[in-house]
Amino acid sequence: MPKFGEVADEMKANGYKSIEKIYTVIEGGDNVAMAKTTGLTILEYTNILQRLDPDMVVIIGDRFEVLAVTIASAYLNKIIVHIEGGDVSGTIDESVRHAVTKFAHIHFVTNDLSAKRVARMGENPDYIHNVGSLDVEFLENAPVIKDLNFVNQLGVGSDIDITKPYLIVMQHPVTTGEDNLKNIQITLEAINDLGMPAVWFWPNIDAGTKEASNAIRTFREDNQGYNIRFIVHLPGDKFINLLKGASCFVGNSSTGIKECSYLGIPVVNIGTRQSGRLCAESVAHVDYDSKKIIEAIKSQLAKGRYPSSKIYYKPNTSRQIVAVLKKANPPIQKKFFMNKDN
Repeated sequence: MPKFGEVADEMKANGYKSIEKIYTVIEGGDNVAMAKTTGLTILEYTNILQRLDPDMVVIIGDRFEVLAVTIASAYLNKIIVHIEGGDVSGTIDESVRHAVTKFAHIHFVTNDLSAKRVARMGENPDYIHNVGSLDVEFLENAPVIKDLNFVNQLGVGSDIDITKPYLIVMQHPVTTGEDNLKNIQITLEAINDLGMPAVWFWPNIDAGTKEASNAIRTFREDNQGYNIRFIVHLPGDKFINLLKGASCFVGNSSTGIKECSYLGIPVVNIGTRQSGRLCAESVAHVDYDSKKIIEAIKSQLAKGRYPSSKIYYKPNTSRQIVAVLKKANPPIQKKFFMNKDN
């Protein structure tokens, strides 16, 4: 979707050929729109997979679009490869992740705990591979960008002094019945009262995005002199360099759990969206309370950078995945595998 960044253009610039382009997202920003988008995506991907007839379908993560692709692939008897299975997190995403695991034939997990969870779900250990996180691997290879002032040429809001200590805020809606309008308002109040330069990334398209977006728009209209730049999307290399320079990461994105743990960036994780995730010591957890959020940010800023954590890191993650897939030939018909952990 153009308003969330032209990702297809970025892929083309990096040498990838576009095979198919489909339109599946139904606007609305609520649970009904998510459910209908999932159904439409199943239909569209069934047509694509039937035409392309791939040997394998590689799927990453836990989003509702991913579940749709998984269902279409399963009924067309495709080998399903799942990256990042076995993680525990909040909201409907965790249910989607585990559902995809039960459809998938080959599993590439990011840590030992996730590998154990996938095995306990009746998956054959021969097809479970702990290769670390692709997101963390990307950190090592992203080109260095020294001038970060590009943030003031993008998005809306105040121009910020990016040479001073700054925050990155990424808070997405929670799909399981929380008050997303109030949640965003609380965080906005905290960041505004703190007064530090902040780069705030727009919420994703999950149910609740309308309320979360409205909170940001209302804040911009009702306030002056705030020190926040609101951005919808950045290309990967720019985002990574901006992230590396941040003094603290605030919100409920998995970026704070995975990438920031490797970089040693202090994190204030708000609410339930990442509940149960394997976390490094760099992550402080708080509820939706502006005073507690401010206190946690100040405490993290006082501590400064943490030692780099390797809980999501393995060397050569992508090469490990390629090496396995070159040789893999699992049976199409899966069976529940009984082992000592079941």
